[in-house]
Parts: sequence; C-alpha cells; structure tokens
Amino acid sequence: MKAHSSIGDPTGWVQDPISHRLVSIFSTPPLHLVAPPQHIDGAEWYENEESCGKAIRDFMKRTGTPRSEIFFTTKLMHNKTDPAWVEHCVDVSTQKAGISPDLYLIHDPNGGPEVRAAMWEGCCRVKDKGKVKSIGVSNFGVKHLEDLLAGKPKYIPAVNQIDLHPFMTRNELVAYCESKGIVLEAWAPLVRGMRFKHPAVVELAEKYKKSPAQVLIRYGLDRGFIVIPKSTHKERVIDNANVFDFKLEKADVDRLTSLDEFLVTDWEVSTVP
Repeated sequence: MKAHSSIGDPTGWVQDPISHRLVSIFSTPPLHLVAPPQHIDGAEWYENEESCGKAIRDFMKRTGTPRSEIFFTTKLMHNKTDPAWVEHCVDVSTQKAGISPDLYLIHDPNGGPEVRAAMWEGCCRVKDKGKVKSIGVSNFGVKHLEDLLAGKPKYIPAVNQIDLHPFMTRNELVAYCESKGIVLEAWAPLVRGMRFKHPAVVELAEKYKKSPAQVLIRYGLDRGFIVIPKSTHKERVIDNANVFDFKLEKADVDRLTSLDEFLVTDWEVSTVP
C-alpha cells in the first residue's frame, strides 16, 4: 500500500486508493471480495468485524492474496473520558476480526471536546504501539476538528469519513480538511440510491455510457475523495469497480457539486457540541 510516502504517514497511504483503487463497504455477510486490492470498512457499531475478518482471511487463503493488498478499517463505538479505553476497544476489535486494523476511526464526535481529545489521545497511543497503522475520525465537523487540532496532538487525523456526495457537498468542511491534509472519505457516495433518477445524474450516465452509480463514484474520485460504496451484491460490487476507464470533465464535476441540497442519507452529527 505504499504510495508517495509510507502507510504510517498521516496522509501518504490515501493516494493510491484515490488514484487506482476502489474501496468497498460491506455491512452483512456474505462478503464479496472480487479482486485485490480491496478496502473493507467495518465498525464495532455495525457488528461486522468478525464477518469482515473472516471474509478477508478466507479470501487470502483462497487466492494467495497477501495481507498488504487488503485494507481493513474499523471504528470506535463508545466515546469515554479515558484514553486507555481506545486501546481496549482496538484489542477487542482485533480479536473479533482476527486481523489488526489498517485504519482506526473515532466513529462520531459525540461527548464534547474533552471526550474527543481523550479518545484522540488514545488513538495516538495505539498508533505508536503499532496496533493500527493509521488513525482518523468519522462524522466530524469543522468545529470538532478545530478543537482537536488546537490541542496540538501528536498526529492529525489521516481521514474524516463522512456523508459526502453531490447532494451534500460540505464545501466548508472539504476546504478545511484539504488545508490540514485530512483526506475526506465518503461513506454514502451513492446517496443510498435516492438520486439515481435525478436528471443531471441520468444525463451524465448517458453521456459517459455508465450507470448512475458509476457516475456518482467517479464524482467522488474526481473530487479527490476516498469512496466506500456499500453493496452486498457481488454483481454490483463488480459494476462499482468499473470506474477507472473514464473521468468526469471538470464542468460536469462542477455541475454535480452545484446540486447541493444538504441531503442527509442516514444521520448527521457534524454540528453536535
């Protein structure tokens, strides 16, 4: 997974997924890994760490794929005031999955500034101990990140995974993260299918001879985001991966960005205190 710098670098590992890889999210078994490299997005909250780990191990055994070709993310569910809690949770997640996480995220910003600071200190500790390769956050807004970085932590988040798509563009957050070297990861790039029939999406799908899903995935990639389209259907996973033979013209990227309507696809906690 080495890119322009090492995977241990706060931002270096993300370049290869953005440029050459599709990252896939699965929430329920069976998990379909179609071809390496793959990114499997898990979480304690999803209750899928065990099934993700099993799918990865089975795939490696069946295909001879090295562990380095599969990227595994999982997340902390309950925020507390003790940094040691993070190490405990990482150990439990690793035991469940049977593999250590490549990326570990604080799942949400709930709890307030002191709790977030404590959980981030815990993340820095597990990174230093080599229990995870990279650390980041999920669903954090600008204020949460400002508060976190004001404490001058040892590491800045490598990633902020959040609801991000043409109908939820979060321009201020994107600009802030880019200014700090924090990579945006879109957890609902397909908008849950809610805008597949939007006229602009349909028109661009026809223009590029691609599906609406492929256009939306390509949009995220062309914005420089990591995208994690969710599917439990093997044929859709394969279809979602067929996005590296085209790019959207800048005018089309801008057109999609202009469709922002602050559409929440699941939950929205980026403004909690």
